[in-house]
Amino acid sequence: MLTEKNKLKRLGNQLFFTGPTMLFFAMAVLIPFIYGFYLTLTEMATPSSPAVFKGFHNYVDAIRDTRFWDSMWLTIKYVGATVVLVNVVGFALSYLVTSGLRGQNFFRTAYFTPNLIGGLVLGYIWQFIFVQSLPSIGEKLGIEWLRLGWLGDEHMAFWAIVIVTIWQSAGYMMIIFIAGLISVPKDMLEAATIDGANAWQRLTRMVMPMMIPAFVVTIFLSLKNAFMVYDLNFSLTEGGPFGSTEMVSMHVVQKAFVEYKYGVGQAEAIVLFVIVALVTGFQVYFSKRMEVEA
Repeated sequence: MLTEKNKLKRLGNQLFFTGPTMLFFAMAVLIPFIYGFYLTLTEMATPSSPAVFKGFHNYVDAIRDTRFWDSMWLTIKYVGATVVLVNVVGFALSYLVTSGLRGQNFFRTAYFTPNLIGGLVLGYIWQFIFVQSLPSIGEKLGIEWLRLGWLGDEHMAFWAIVIVTIWQSAGYMMIIFIAGLISVPKDMLEAATIDGANAWQRLTRMVMPMMIPAFVVTIFLSLKNAFMVYDLNFSLTEGGPFGSTEMVSMHVVQKAFVEYKYGVGQAEAIVLFVIVALVTGFQVYFSKRMEVEA
């Protein structure tokens, strides 16, 4: 049985080690979230205006906002495209740079480097590529689809964002996959090779099932990043042309800080948070079940 003195000493030790973390978590996450929820129940004409209680009318307005759901549907398509392609490219790169390729450490660094560039800077760099470089190359080589201004076409602008996202994120996912590939027992693969298993069979029946923990992490991260994308969307297309590439995060910011509907914008942000939490929660749950079965 713990004495009262020991209990106090144990509580003091816990507060000493976990207290600063809990304090910063409350300041950076918990308090802003609670205040954000409070804002959904109010209406303000400007940031300095007094908050007027409005109840749940902001949530009703958010649900009735057709532009919000249009941007949400566009974001879901963007999520579907990027989650699949980022993980496929990331895994392919990790498999390539762990296969004994000469200079593989250089390639690891090169593939990871785009992730170090901020989304805003990256968007402006690729904006120059899509607007200036590719049309010039297409003009000289006579390639019609390169001559077109990608960011001026509704469909091509969407795929331009997808391409830049893959270029930026695949290297980061590659690092996670490399950690998973290194943990696969080499003696097991050698035994399978001796038994006559070819490279494809070893990959699909042995390596991939043992990589499920890595896929749980990479799919979670790519899902979260895709749903919350803003900086790249803003710097590359600013939601254009004609609002055709306005993702849901950009729409929420526009609603709150451009249209000055802070309560409705915050309500839409809460709706987005709930959707992302549900999607990622289901993803982790079912992925963990696959991990146990594997």
